[in-house]
Amino acid sequence: MKLEVPGASLHWQQRGEGPVLLVLQGGDGDADASALLAERLEGYRIVTLDRRGLSRSTLNAPAGLELSTHTADALAVLGAATAEPAFVFGTSIGALIGLELLARAPQRVRRLVAHEPPLTQLLPDAEREPVDRGREEIEATLRSQGVLPAMRKFFVGTGVDPMDREPDVPGPAPSSARLLNLKFFLEHDAPAARQFILDVALVKPHAAKVVVGAGVKTRGHWLHRCSELLAQALGVPLTDFPGGHGGYVNRPRGFAEVLQTLLR
Repeated sequence: MKLEVPGASLHWQQRGEGPVLLVLQGGDGDADASALLAERLEGYRIVTLDRRGLSRSTLNAPAGLELSTHTADALAVLGAATAEPAFVFGTSIGALIGLELLARAPQRVRRLVAHEPPLTQLLPDAEREPVDRGREEIEATLRSQGVLPAMRKFFVGTGVDPMDREPDVPGPAPSSARLLNLKFFLEHDAPAARQFILDVALVKPHAAKVVVGAGVKTRGHWLHRCSELLAQALGVPLTDFPGGHGGYVNRPRGFAEVLQTLLR
């Protein structure tokens, strides 16, 4: 389905029946990225979208794209899908969008599961500075060497292990469309996530709606640390998920089991 919003045309889709569960993918993931996860979730109408600039969603001008724009897009899709408060699951940049969505429109969110949001603002200076340098190096590598070398650095920087997957889950198939999405993500969305500052004070009154999660394979990593600190700031426990930063794609069966329990 198509939804016209200011400056863009969004592709979104839905599957299943039940209360709406809005899934906000990480990285270059489009509306199809969570298909294996969605197949294993029962009792929900699962709504996904291509963020503007990815796959089937177009935009007029990518320059200066901010995370708040993605949040407005997600809110618009949610409005098109249901008038009721919805369950929301977001991972990585999707978790940032979910948290901002809760801060801006808490009445639209029934429960939010935020998996490994890259909230470096929460890190002490000594921990944040090397992370910021690493993210800036990824952007510099993109400019000087191209998409694939930059993504290799991105995987190292986020602790993603492509081999850490359930036995029946295939690896991602390379394609020209995927390369275009990766390029857009690295040029526009990754910097937007790096520059984003969450107003935690706006989220805290709604902490009872929030589940903060992190992968068991990222313990000791800065992304896990961000999740720990967010959980502490909101006064909620930290929930373990299978795998690492890309667990929802690489370990969909185990991930869905945990998510299904949390949404109940």
